[in-house]
Amino acid sequence: MTALLFGWVADRLLPHVSLTREELLAAMELPPKPEMGDAAFPCYPLSRVLKRPPAMIATELAAAVNGMHADVRAESAGPYVNLFFTREQWVGELLDRILDPGFARSTDGSGKRVVIDLSSPNIAKPFGVGHLRSTMIGNALANLYRSCGYDVVKVNHIGDWGTQFGKLMTAYTRWGDEAKLKEEPIRESLRLYVRFHEEAEKDAALEDEARRWFWKLEKGEADAQELWRYFVSFSLEEFERVYSRLGVTFDYTLGESFYNDKMDAVVQELQRLELLEESDGAHVVRLDEEGMPPCLILKSDGTTIYPTRDLATAIYRKQVMGADQLLYVVGKEQQLHFKQVFAVLKHMEHEWSEQCEHVAFGLMKFEGRKMSTRKGQVVFLDEVLDEAVAKAEAIIEEKNADIANKREVAEAVGIGAIIFGDLKHTRMLEADFSLEEALRFEGETGPYLQYTAARINKLLNTGGFGGGAALPSTRDAGMYVSQASAWECLKTLAAYPDAVQSALRSREPAVISRYLLDVAKSFNRFYHQERILTESGPETSAKLLAAAAVHKVLCTGLELLGMQVPEQI
Repeated sequence: MTALLFGWVADRLLPHVSLTREELLAAMELPPKPEMGDAAFPCYPLSRVLKRPPAMIATELAAAVNGMHADVRAESAGPYVNLFFTREQWVGELLDRILDPGFARSTDGSGKRVVIDLSSPNIAKPFGVGHLRSTMIGNALANLYRSCGYDVVKVNHIGDWGTQFGKLMTAYTRWGDEAKLKEEPIRESLRLYVRFHEEAEKDAALEDEARRWFWKLEKGEADAQELWRYFVSFSLEEFERVYSRLGVTFDYTLGESFYNDKMDAVVQELQRLELLEESDGAHVVRLDEEGMPPCLILKSDGTTIYPTRDLATAIYRKQVMGADQLLYVVGKEQQLHFKQVFAVLKHMEHEWSEQCEHVAFGLMKFEGRKMSTRKGQVVFLDEVLDEAVAKAEAIIEEKNADIANKREVAEAVGIGAIIFGDLKHTRMLEADFSLEEALRFEGETGPYLQYTAARINKLLNTGGFGGGAALPSTRDAGMYVSQASAWECLKTLAAYPDAVQSALRSREPAVISRYLLDVAKSFNRFYHQERILTESGPETSAKLLAAAAVHKVLCTGLELLGMQVPEQI
């Protein structure tokens, strides 16, 4: 049951009880079985007020509702009043609500700006399957926030600074091959990065050499700057190609280096507030009161570190980008880091630190394998996308050889399978990605949802309501769409706004994924138990209206997740 339908029930009960509408809604329950009603009201709250047995109150309340309201039937069951909608009277109203363009959209976020930090790959490293989670969870959250009226700013915080560049420069100057780097820049960079760590295990001096290179980079020395710019340029080209395939765009792509000239102000402010303390040559902010280790601001050699940069980043996003809320979609292994950064912001008397949130997620494995850039154990996302699209194309060829735009459909299905295969998991749980499982056209997969939407699209075209044609009136729909499977399907659709709000509150796209699976299963029960295209024009039109409502919710829900919905598969 949904807030929408519970609200309709509450309005019928309100004249007969001494409770507010809010109290009624808070007490309402969903019966354990559909045959027991569409909603249940336990009379215990009334019993406490009236000092009478709840079962007696339930009997009297059911009689009162039946005596006044023809569109709802009430039955007492012990202390409960079970309520049944008169389907013939409510189907049209329900369809009107669902088919309205504003259904599940809200203006809750009007006038509020949320800045979402997502994806954030590192320069000169592969865009691996492990980057998928931050990218697609963040993209889905951005879509959810927009659907609720927020002004959303998506920021790709590229890792283009830090000691890893010292390591890469060391490796390139010792073992690099310019021709190989130009031919396969990302793969060659990965090879050099892996070799550095292998050699560093045997020669500790390499770490010192890497620190010197990074020191030169921070000081703006020409040879280090030239190498750095080269690594950045080819990496951004590669990233953009992958983002284009995923359908992900950004409002800003800003590297960590963008904040280099903004960190001195942070350090000076920490000094002014007497928050900075020396510790073994380094400078830290103590967080003893929060039960956390000190937050490192300056290393012993005077160079900055991640917390310094993230402090400058947060302040910039608040003061320049105008953020009312800051979200960081980053793996849960960074939980302590963000707790420290947010705590330091609070110590700096930035009250808006309360609006900073780390949207954490669990590790992604690929076919049971944990990935590590240092060891070269990376599954290139682009290769996975290629394989998914090729397999999807083979399946489509077998199912529907004559389909138009086969390659485009395969791209939508293959990439959609990967996106959904990630987003169906609760984000804090570890996800073990299986390409074979993700590409199935039955079960809890993206292709299953896309195929259901395509099947409905074919029904609508056959019935004359496809391609944006005007739908018939819902006025008499209740005469034909009132069987149990159709009614349960409509009630499932009515829960869409609740799913959107729940996903937003919990920052959990998986809520939408699981909900859409329920929608598809509900529609397929309706489809298999009742004929939709019948000999009766009015009956067919009414059932196609229900199908159109399902199609709308499936399409908008999948688009929230960042997936395309082919018209045919």
